[in-house]
Amino acid sequence: MNAISQRNAKPGTVNAQSPEVGRGDKLAAYVAAASSRAYPEEIVAAARVALVDYMGVAVGAVNEPGAIATRKVAQVWAAPGNARIFGAGTTNPALAALVNGTMAHCMDYDDTHLWGGGHISTPCWSAALAVGSHRGLDEKSVIGGFITGYEIMARLGGGGIRGVGRSMQQRGLHPTGINGVVAAAGVAAALMGFDQDRSHNALSIGATSASGLVASFGSDSKPYHGGKAAMDGILAADLANAGFRAARTVFERRKGMLDAFIQDLSAEVPDIEFEDWELLNNGYKPFACCRATHASIQAAHTLTEAVKGRKIKRVRAKTHANAPFTAGKTDPQTPLDCKFSVPFTIAMALRGYRATEADFSMQTLLDPEVRAIYPHVKLLPQANQPQFEAYLEVDMEDGETLYSETRLFLGHPDNPMTADDRKAKFLSLTEPVLGDARAVKLLGILETFERPGSLSEAMRLVDGANLVVKVKG
Repeated sequence: MNAISQRNAKPGTVNAQSPEVGRGDKLAAYVAAASSRAYPEEIVAAARVALVDYMGVAVGAVNEPGAIATRKVAQVWAAPGNARIFGAGTTNPALAALVNGTMAHCMDYDDTHLWGGGHISTPCWSAALAVGSHRGLDEKSVIGGFITGYEIMARLGGGGIRGVGRSMQQRGLHPTGINGVVAAAGVAAALMGFDQDRSHNALSIGATSASGLVASFGSDSKPYHGGKAAMDGILAADLANAGFRAARTVFERRKGMLDAFIQDLSAEVPDIEFEDWELLNNGYKPFACCRATHASIQAAHTLTEAVKGRKIKRVRAKTHANAPFTAGKTDPQTPLDCKFSVPFTIAMALRGYRATEADFSMQTLLDPEVRAIYPHVKLLPQANQPQFEAYLEVDMEDGETLYSETRLFLGHPDNPMTADDRKAKFLSLTEPVLGDARAVKLLGILETFERPGSLSEAMRLVDGANLVVKVKG
């Protein structure tokens, strides 16, 4: 089933007359069956693509402030273990997942689930690599653990325009920080070989640890949501393994997570069924900023040549309904702020910036040509418009009005980045910190990750001796 047909799958609603029984049981049973599940090659290949993207954005962020701070904390805590911190030594799985997960989300360049599940690879790959390395597990098991967590998180946070994830965002909650904890608990539980009972405990402990505020967007706290989710998910599994018992009703439609986070009970909630692969609905970012900006950036890029050298009077942008909640900053003060501003990213795209990581800088923020536009961008959120569409009207000072639209942004599963595009993104991020030869070597290892020894080889390449880590302050 492709991404568009997936959108039309049968969702439930929070306020259904006959609440579904046993949502938590279904999740726990799925985790418990992970070790015996056969994964189609298409799904394993999709997991490898996600791994390449995850490692690229994580390794490339080794010198970001949030990465440096979490790495310092992990080094001060000095917990023993065999899990690798990217750009540093080894520690226990939870701390490694905290640092690596934070790194992976620092640039807001990591993948996103099409129907609102969040940035799923960040907590799930962080947990899978940390637990797998620490326990000396084989690569196929690690891939299976990641897929298990991905499929759980997509179902907990999906549902589309009016689904769980989008509804959480409108209420100021970050789905990655909330459902990511449960997903990471599922990853760890699968890799630790839990039965259904322990899996249920791990998932439920993860659920009661959930947190993450949209108000944090534009600060180091947003990437921390991804790292904290990975860490807390592993902690949940460790607690369950030690005999910790948790409530069994937190995933049901009433009196659990859904009631707590979506209190008017309005969201469309996907059923907990595992008939299809949500991993095929994963999307990758060509632009280094909030996914809510991408359709508008792409539409603005088509007008770059037409507006060159001309003054722009105003811009009207029809966006999806969540754009003001997740990327509605009207007066960004830092390059990180700019990543969460549809008005600013439209302005920079109209002035020819490609919206790569290098473009989000103080130079761009202070560019007078960009600053002359973004205060005059008006967002017109549309209730039924999907995130992958945008429609722009640009009024020029000379009286002409230009039109542009995006019907399906690049990186959507039905309009994917090419293999060459993904490779170029990976190398652009990893070569500055690994060097050209090691970056290419790491890419080759990740692209053949089922090969025995790949996990340990990849972790050696990203240790503190091989990454160029800059000490700041």
